[in-house]
Amino acid sequence: MRRAARIAAILAASSLLIGALALGALCLGAGCSSVGYYAQSVRGHLDLVQRARPVAELVADEATPAALRERLALAQRLRRFAVDELQLPDTRSYRRYADLRRPAAVWNVVAAPELSLQLKTWCFAVVGCVGYRGYYDRAAADAMARQLREQGWEVLVYPVPAYSTLGKLEWLGGDPLLSTFVGWPEGELARLLFHELAHHVVYVDDDTAFNESFATAVERIGGARWLERHAGDAARAEYAALDARRRQFRALTLAARRELEAVYASDRPDDAKRAAKAELFARLRADHERLKRDAWGGFAGYDAWFARANNAALGVQAAYTEFAPAFERLFERSGGDFARFYAEVRRLADLPKAERHATLRAIP
Repeated sequence: MRRAARIAAILAASSLLIGALALGALCLGAGCSSVGYYAQSVRGHLDLVQRARPVAELVADEATPAALRERLALAQRLRRFAVDELQLPDTRSYRRYADLRRPAAVWNVVAAPELSLQLKTWCFAVVGCVGYRGYYDRAAADAMARQLREQGWEVLVYPVPAYSTLGKLEWLGGDPLLSTFVGWPEGELARLLFHELAHHVVYVDDDTAFNESFATAVERIGGARWLERHAGDAARAEYAALDARRRQFRALTLAARRELEAVYASDRPDDAKRAAKAELFARLRADHERLKRDAWGGFAGYDAWFARANNAALGVQAAYTEFAPAFERLFERSGGDFARFYAEVRRLADLPKAERHATLRAIP
């Protein structure tokens, strides 16, 4: 994914590091089949942590490039805004910086059946079930993707610029700023940091849609406030262009997702469903080309997504945005008060999953 699309993928991959660090040794003793996966998670995160240096030290170092120094300073202003004005937790995260020397923090693997948008899930101790597997090594992610395709799944491998350890690894210094996203446009960097810190407020096992939609709502609300109150005209204009394309992209893919869901839920024979699916994806790609030509001035940032579009690609989008509008309405009903809003979100988190989702859907 290019810069404008990757923001939809924030948080992903290695939240299961939390469980891996605690349970990796136990799995070794018990012959756990996931031990290799846990091991790569532990190694990958520890490598990331070991690369990190305090931001204050880098800013004071004359050898630090001026452009990086400016971005690190911006990130610290954003972090302070998140605490002071969005009332997000004042943790140790994002006070250090790591140059990963690779294009992504991790690569996520997601999979869906041929005639469904329901993502395959993997379950792990401590963090519950999630609809992805995250890998620090691209080759390992591709190997898992090949295995899944051989089993008949539709698969997507995509880069993730950042992930959250949910405030559980503060003893390791929390989550650092990374070279994979620190250079993003100001509005995009703001949204990413606010999204990640929102996961420190509440996280529910086995409910990706709830967790990601909540964080997406916080990033939208917080990002808009930052741009309005603290950004310059150039940053606001840059963000407006990025966000306009993002909204059009989401509208286009949401319509396709809804149409596909109806096809898959129908009583048509499977061959008829396959034919309708092929027609819909062909139309989706044609609609993108028209949008790219007529409204985006040839902007190619979404080309890779449409080239690889499949059930898995549409399924993972739903996980990040399904309930975001409901959370935004809940924020308005809370009088724009973040403390009241977060208290309501925690109350929802305590409900059984079905009741939690029904309550969100019923918010006017």
